[in-house]
Parts: sequence; C-alpha cells; structure tokens
Amino acid sequence: MSTSQTSVKKPADSSGGFVGRTQKRDSRKVLPSVPDIDRQAASTPSSMIDRSSTPRVQSGYGQFFLEYSIMAEYGQLQKQNISGLYVIPSAKSPLVWFGVLFIRQGLYQDGIFKFTLSIPETYPDGGCPRIVFDPPVFHPIINPDTGELDVKRGYPKWRRNVNQLWHVLYYTRVAFYKIDTKSPWNSEAATLYEQNLDEFKVKVSETINNSKKNLYDPPSTDDPHEIRFGPWEVGVHEEARNQMLSPKSSPE
Repeated sequence: MSTSQTSVKKPADSSGGFVGRTQKRDSRKVLPSVPDIDRQAASTPSSMIDRSSTPRVQSGYGQFFLEYSIMAEYGQLQKQNISGLYVIPSAKSPLVWFGVLFIRQGLYQDGIFKFTLSIPETYPDGGCPRIVFDPPVFHPIINPDTGELDVKRGYPKWRRNVNQLWHVLYYTRVAFYKIDTKSPWNSEAATLYEQNLDEFKVKVSETINNSKKNLYDPPSTDDPHEIRFGPWEVGVHEEARNQMLSPKSSPE
C-alpha cells in the first residue's frame, strides 16, 4: 500500500510519538535504574510513610514504580530501530500499548496488522506480556479465534532485567518472516505451510486483504491513542509527506 493512498493518523504523544525503526539491536543498552521502594522505606521514618497511598504488587513495586519502569522501557523501545513497527501507550493505562506492523517482504508482504500489547500488573517480576491482533491473522502461532500470538514459546519464563518489552515486539515482527510450525495454535496454517505452500499463500493473501478491508474501521475503544487510519487527503497530508521525503539540510 503506497503512501499516496493511505495515511496513519498519529495521536499526539509528548514522549516522542510513534516508534518506527530498523532491526538493529544493542545488548549493551540498559534501562534507567528503577527506584527501590523497599530500600527507600527502610531509610524513612515510619511516621513519614503514607502506606495507603503506595499500593504494592510483587517485590514491593508500587503503582508509581511500575509505571516508571514501563515508561522507561517505552523510551528504550524508541532506540531499537524495529523496522515497520509503530507503537504508542494507551492514554488511559501504561499497561496497554497500541501497535501496527507493516510487513514489507516475505510471505506476508503488504500486510498491515494492528495489535494490542497487554502488560501484566505483576510486571516485571512475573507473567509474560500478551500480543493480540485485531482482526486475527492467519498464522501457525496466532490463535484463529482470539488473534493472540503465542509469545510464551519465545519467552516461556519471563526473566526480570533480562527480558524487555521491546524483545516481545521484535519477536512479533520476526514471527512473520521466520515461520514456526511447532506446537501450532492454528493447526490448519501449520499443516498448509508444511504440506501445501501454494494454498498457504492463498490463505495469507486473504488475511492480508482482510487487514486492509478493515483498515478504516472505527477504533474498538474510546482511547484517543488507539491507532486509526484514514484515507489520503492532499490538503492534510501532502505537506507532511513532502517533509518526510525531503533530505534534511545540514546545520550551519
């Protein structure tokens, strides 16, 4: 789908907007340190601690520190250069991120797949984040009824300070280029991929066309950050398109 036909309406985002980068990863990058609420509490007189205002989850993380950790990871995601991926946190909850994946080559080329990343309240101490595509995508490791991607096959045990949210998003992208058929969630897709590739391609073409057919559907929620698409409007989008395609001038 060319940019002359379709545009993405990007919600305002004070943290830097959408994420769309290339695949390069840098294992040396680390997140900002997360404040240790237990250590802080130990060094604070008990009379000064308002325990009613610091709800706790596993390992002593209060809601504030959970949100801090997640938003720090969003900042880290922006540095990872994952090609074709656009993500923005919900305006209502840091535990929900809206995303869209543009597939640019391979069997799923031209697919435009919208999804939701759901982060467990116990994050980062337990529970694997979930990825759900809407509408569901025909793929061996995507549930054909719910649209959920089998993320746990890549992260069977979530490890704090080792696994990060951008890892899950990178895994999601790679799933469309390296097809995994072991223990499938969609047995039909797995069987066709292994035994009848031509028919598999037909089914994939149908799921790509379906994603485009539903591209302009109204958002499924009232969240202002949910990603939505609209037809190309010259008066609205042409100037922005020209700016993106024009070479940047060198600072004097």
